[in-house]
Parts: sequence; C-alpha cells; structure tokens
Amino acid sequence: MSKIKLIALDMDGTLLNELDEVTDYTKDMIKQAQREGIHVVISTGRPLATCISYVSDLELSSYVITSNGAEIYTADEELIEQHTMHPEKMEQLWHIGNNRGLTMWMLASDAVFVQGRRPSDFSEHDWLKIGYDNLDEEDRLYVKEQLSRVQDLEVTNSTTTNFEVNEKGVNKAEGLRTLCKKLNITMDEVMAVGDSLNDFKMINEVGIGIAMGNAQEEILEIADYVTLTNREDGVAEAIKKYALGK
Repeated sequence: MSKIKLIALDMDGTLLNELDEVTDYTKDMIKQAQREGIHVVISTGRPLATCISYVSDLELSSYVITSNGAEIYTADEELIEQHTMHPEKMEQLWHIGNNRGLTMWMLASDAVFVQGRRPSDFSEHDWLKIGYDNLDEEDRLYVKEQLSRVQDLEVTNSTTTNFEVNEKGVNKAEGLRTLCKKLNITMDEVMAVGDSLNDFKMINEVGIGIAMGNAQEEILEIADYVTLTNREDGVAEAIKKYALGK
C-alpha cells in the first residue's frame, strides 16, 4: 500500500454531520494529517461560496475541488482550472426541469439560480452544473430518460432524490488527477472519502477509496473500505486508520 499523500473529502453526508458541522475530533484528525505532510482537499459538488468557510475553519492550505470538478481553486481562492457547459446545452437542461415543474438549481461561475429561476440570456454566464431535486420515482424516470437524449453529459447525484449534471468528463476523479500532476504524486497515493454517486469515480480510481457508513449502495459496493457514518466521525476514523495508521 502506497503512503497516502493526499486525502480528498466530500462534504455533505461525509465531512459534515447532520448539523452541517465538522466535529472537533474530525478537525483534530485533519490537523494531524496535515502535520504529517498530507494534503487535505475538500472535493465537493458545492460551489466555492458555500464551502470556503469550512476551508478556512479547518485551516486547509492545499486545493479545493468544487462543483464536482468543474472548478478547482487554491485554498486562497485562486481559480486554477474550470470546465464549463455550453449555454445552449444548459438552457436545454433547464427546460427539461421546467417542463415538469421540478425543483432545480444551476451553478454558473458568477451566479447561482434556484427555484426555477433562469437568466434572460444563458450566453451571459459560464455554466458549471445543473441539479434536479426532490424527485419521486416518476420524476427520476422522466429526468433520466430526458437526459439520455442529450449528448456528452456526466450524470451523478448527491442524494438518492436528485440528479447532478456536469459536462462529460467533469468529475471529482479528474479533478484529483489535475492535483496529482501539480503535486507530483500518483492517484495510488490518494485516499478519497464519500457517500454519493458524485463520489463514485474518485473512490473507484484512487489508492484507497473509503465509503461512509451512510453511503449509497453503489458506493458501498465499490469502496475498498467502509468507515463509520457522518454522525459517528466516519471521516476522522478513516483518516486515523488508513492515512495515519493509528
């Protein structure tokens, strides 16, 4: 087993407990990892604006993968990579949800559109991701079928009741590959922890892929190991056992 040099952490359902907090025990394990020279990176579906406060609170000094890999920043909020979706495609995806009255969010580099809102002109923004939320089984089948008609999409989820859509090839694993090149390390030297389908590729493609105890079934099946749930400091236990060897 390669020595772990980078730890990638999903946020919701993983790093954060049910109160959207990072416990003191988890903070302590992260600090110990950083003292050992291990890069600790948040890898999330969230945009930078809703995760940068956690980066600061945890005193992370490496990188941040946001919007499922659509953007990568330094801990000082410098954008180092961006992968956008064509405005016409984003408008097409918005219509899929709007035609059925679904709850949606759209992330652009300069704005977030929620509750069905849309810009008057999609071409005025650099688009990162769209999500469809609060889906019942009929909605899921509808969205899945509609998305199958659109070319070159990366379709995942962050809960069992949503879909998240990026441009094809944009995912957390590719974001980690970018960081590995920058840091001169290999994917075998990375440990990734997550719970949902937007974590699938990074968990499947790193040296040690860890599923949270509360992870979706597909993640539990492909992970190398399963840790405790996000209510039980699962991230801290994974870092302690598999990165620090304690």
